[in-house]
Amino acid sequence: MIRATVTGEERIARAELTWIAEPRERLLGALVRASGAVEAMALIRAGRLPHDAELTANPGWQQAMARWHAALERVPPRGEVKRTLGGRFRLVYPGCAEWPGGLDGLGDAAPVALWVTGVADLGFSCRRSAAVTGARAATAYGAYLGSEFGGSLADRGWTVVSGASFGIDASAHRGALAADGVTIAVAAGGLDEPYPAAHIDLFGAIAAQGTLVSEAPPGARASRLRFEARQRVIAALATGTVIIEAGSRSGALTAARHARDLRRPIMAVPGPVTSDLSSGCHELIQRRQAVLVTCASDVINALETALAADS
Repeated sequence: MIRATVTGEERIARAELTWIAEPRERLLGALVRASGAVEAMALIRAGRLPHDAELTANPGWQQAMARWHAALERVPPRGEVKRTLGGRFRLVYPGCAEWPGGLDGLGDAAPVALWVTGVADLGFSCRRSAAVTGARAATAYGAYLGSEFGGSLADRGWTVVSGASFGIDASAHRGALAADGVTIAVAAGGLDEPYPAAHIDLFGAIAAQGTLVSEAPPGARASRLRFEARQRVIAALATGTVIIEAGSRSGALTAARHARDLRRPIMAVPGPVTSDLSSGCHELIQRRQAVLVTCASDVINALETALAADS
């Protein structure tokens, strides 16, 4: 894989691309991988396709380039971009020491860069990490287990990754924070406008003890597309994914599908057979797409087995 040299111009170009990119834009990822971010931005500004015939064989290139060129109006003036980069958020991208290697498994669908804030080193924290996610409308049973799993994993040195949404996500983060552990929240919008707004204190606590992450630039609003797309980032940052309470159509199951595609462990917690909120977990277990887990020790055993197999 060709990587562009990490320079100041590369950093600025990567930042600019976050205002242009929509999540999971494989063609943009392919362009940046082949040409580097600086050349990619030059081509987009010119509205010109790269000269790589193999790269542009995809019939969607013309439409994509037109879309990116039109999106240039969203990119702030260069001086403002530089001020943003020098502010309270840092930019992490391939080639940086803080870039988590697990994101490379997403290939061209990986974020072109991540906006990050917090005290924990993102790359280091992800080396031993578990994604814990599930229903937003969690029951008391689910919320208890989210907190229990989050706290027990953090207490044993594992980073807890989630999305800071209502329900299971928030309980997992709070459990990790209560155990004085490291937790990572992947936001669906810009880090200057945390969503949900009701979790502003939670976002602050996570930044003070762990890390907040978003592929959306400052000022970007959370959207349905970004909520769905961030599940791939949650799965890719983590060594494996745990699902606690998820209905058959739950968005949390998207994280499990991404973990499967990345060949990372998927674990599910069983619930009452009468609960629709556990039906997705039961389906994963029944289809042998997930390992049944009932405590943090079960999760750690599965994760350590996966790490040993990769070493």
